[in-house]
Amino acid sequence: MSKKNSKETGSNLQYKEMLRQLQIELVKLQNTIIKTDAKILVLFEGRDSSGKDGTIKRIIEHLSPREIRVVALGKPTDKDLSAWYFQRYTAHLPTAQEMVLFNRSWYNRAGVERVMDLCTDEQYHEFLETVFSYEHMLVRSGIKLFKYYLDISREEQRKRLQARRQDPLKQWKISPIDRVALKHWGDYSEARNIMFARTHFPVAPWTIIRADNKKQARINVIKDLLFRLDYKNKDENIVVPDPNIIFNYEASYLRNGMISS
Repeated sequence: MSKKNSKETGSNLQYKEMLRQLQIELVKLQNTIIKTDAKILVLFEGRDSSGKDGTIKRIIEHLSPREIRVVALGKPTDKDLSAWYFQRYTAHLPTAQEMVLFNRSWYNRAGVERVMDLCTDEQYHEFLETVFSYEHMLVRSGIKLFKYYLDISREEQRKRLQARRQDPLKQWKISPIDRVALKHWGDYSEARNIMFARTHFPVAPWTIIRADNKKQARINVIKDLLFRLDYKNKDENIVVPDPNIIFNYEASYLRNGMISS
């Protein structure tokens, strides 16, 4: 075995062992959530191919499916379009003893819908004006809300989208929006920056993950979630996230390269 392959094998073994330890912590967390009637809501946002699916998969892998749900809503129906914008998301919020993970959320309106002209200017600005009130109500109701944005570079997105097109097991991930993601890179950056500036609230801040390295991103999302929640028998030594990989949003990070341009 070459030194390179040996190093890669060792790194993969370290990743798997750390992931296993963190998944044990997630089981402890879920037990506490059940015993304390807690309500946990986690939103995952990011560009196409940023790693949302893979991160969510590692979080839920060994948890009880009765108390954890993944919400990945499809294209809204005509009925959805005639309803209050937040209505179809509200139906999936966590109740006592539950953790709910949104694979894309109401922030579709600030990203994909804005860039792809799937909403009007009036609807877009209405969203930005009202989302604080909505999230504030959720938090006041007792829901613990976490908002994660997985950030990748343009080159990394190009590689992942190309690999997705060539992998027969990932054909279901390909959509018309994926096909124009790179073309609209700048438009998505602008929409994302406005979203951060307008929706980074003290009661519901944005947490950014530098996700070009999928394994590091997964590990640090789990660490961050565990670090910020209280649960019985927490192993404090393994739940401290890397601040160079995961951090709260600040406007200066758009200028200094911490967030992709």
